[in-house]
Amino acid sequence: MAPRLPLGTGPLRALALGGAVPQPCRGGWTPPGLRARGLRSSNPFTRRQEEEWRRRNRTALTYVVAAAVGMVGMSYAAVPLYRLYCQATGMGGTTGAGGGAERVEQMRPVRERVVKVTFNADVHAALQWNFRPQQSEIYVVPGETALAFYKAKNPTDKPIIGISTYNVVPFEAGQYFNKIQCFCFEEQLLNPQEEVDMPVFFYIDPEFAEDPKMAKVDLITLSYTFFEAKEGQHLPLPGFQ
Repeated sequence: MAPRLPLGTGPLRALALGGAVPQPCRGGWTPPGLRARGLRSSNPFTRRQEEEWRRRNRTALTYVVAAAVGMVGMSYAAVPLYRLYCQATGMGGTTGAGGGAERVEQMRPVRERVVKVTFNADVHAALQWNFRPQQSEIYVVPGETALAFYKAKNPTDKPIIGISTYNVVPFEAGQYFNKIQCFCFEEQLLNPQEEVDMPVFFYIDPEFAEDPKMAKVDLITLSYTFFEAKEGQHLPLPGFQ
């Protein structure tokens, strides 16, 4: 019978215990399984595939981030652009142009029809202005001009440029509500602590009294909303050159 060798330490003990046989390598030895998992493939074709997949993943991620940023920007601009579209097309209760001095001179007031006009003021969250109507309501008759005022103040210590849009409620009355002069769609620069009065000169077309759909309308609300605008930026009116 061959003499039994003591297990001791080293390769024989590792083999007897079912462990990995030490392999010579630079700086010591490492179990074969761990050593294999730490290496990249030596196949050039496989390496090129891996690099191509990584490049495509980076490109796809860039597109996703860009799309997310673009959607945020579009959502921020959606409100003023929608209001501008409504102003150009007459949808959404936007008012019309005055029609010129000749139209105003030829109008005949409809005295038996009295309409109450109330005023509303809103400011976008990004604009640090105080903006309000100077009167809560006035009474007008179709075919007669009227004048109202809004007040805006810049309470900050820097100049700010604002631009406004407007509409009326009920929406169906917008086609008869005509402005002769107002501060809408024009940049308004307010210096630090500056406060200004903003007039609105308008009339309700006499045809308002002849429209059966307006028979029960005796209250119209004129609403203005101010947004912050960059200096030199002019928002276009869709459909107009």
